[in-house]
Amino acid sequence: MGKPLIAITMGDPTGVGPEIIVRSLARAEVHDMCRPLLLGDAGAVERAIAVTGERLEIGLVENGAIGEEFPRGVVHLLPLSSLSSGEMAYGRPGVAAGKAMYRYIAEAARLCLAGSADAMATGPISKEALNRAGHHYPGHTELLAELTGAKDFVMMLAGERLRVTLVTIHERLSDVPALLTFDKVLSTIRTTHLGLHRYFRKNPRLAVLALNPHCGEGGLFGDEEERIIRPAVDAARGEGIDAVGPLSADTLFHFAAEGRYDAVVCMYHDQGLIPLKLLHFDDGVNVTLGLPIIRTSVDHGTAYDLAGKGLASERSMTAAIRMATEMANTRLTLEKAVSRGDAGDAE
Repeated sequence: MGKPLIAITMGDPTGVGPEIIVRSLARAEVHDMCRPLLLGDAGAVERAIAVTGERLEIGLVENGAIGEEFPRGVVHLLPLSSLSSGEMAYGRPGVAAGKAMYRYIAEAARLCLAGSADAMATGPISKEALNRAGHHYPGHTELLAELTGAKDFVMMLAGERLRVTLVTIHERLSDVPALLTFDKVLSTIRTTHLGLHRYFRKNPRLAVLALNPHCGEGGLFGDEEERIIRPAVDAARGEGIDAVGPLSADTLFHFAAEGRYDAVVCMYHDQGLIPLKLLHFDDGVNVTLGLPIIRTSVDHGTAYDLAGKGLASERSMTAAIRMATEMANTRLTLEKAVSRGDAGDAE
């Protein structure tokens, strides 16, 4: 029972989520490193097994059996919905599917908060269907922050060569300048530092990007760098955080990808995700920092054009499960050190 239990949410049953999860659960390495528990729909899992051709069986799990060791070759499923074939039509998520997506996420968060699961890894959802079902959130990040009571949370996208975090997430580009504040930038730097220090690397090196081309060119292209970003970086450095900036995005990512920085703090969504997906299109992982639980996710959407064809790659899903496992093991090591009274050595 030493392996961490990872609660995996199916995501949108009408997209590629069930297929990539089934493919990941067919890999021996996943079962070697953790106890995977899928939260989803039995019909969607059966269909995904047929589409992918994986040799897997379904084992239905009740709440009382969640902590059991799971043998290979069996998808251990906590069934939380029973959708009809019409409600699971590929690429056509309706209200029922939207409600199911929410149920999977909420239950996984509950299991993590209760200590029944050590971490959660989420499949891709349809934000439109989630909202049509009455759950009005821009995405997983904001939903999980509310479910867990987190106030200072940060979306991080990560791969072997690059990690990026975002000051603003799912916002209109035209709204971004007004949304940037000293407090928001400083909070993002702090949360990034704390999350990386806790789970990935001691005293991480952070690069903080400018908003405008050439860092505003002395105010010619904008003054957010001098009014907001530089003071926030200076304040973070005053707290002992190894952060530098503002730095120009058109050159910084070259050095970050070479390993000069442990993460890049970006001002808006596409500023960080374009370079991240250029390097890690198939194996990028979405991590929510600042939550009281561990949550990772695939770094792609529902891919309706691939759903039902058995063509979607499971690499990002497998990477998300692996990262959730590594983070859970790191936390467990720290907790054991705290109980022994030598937490300083663990940190």
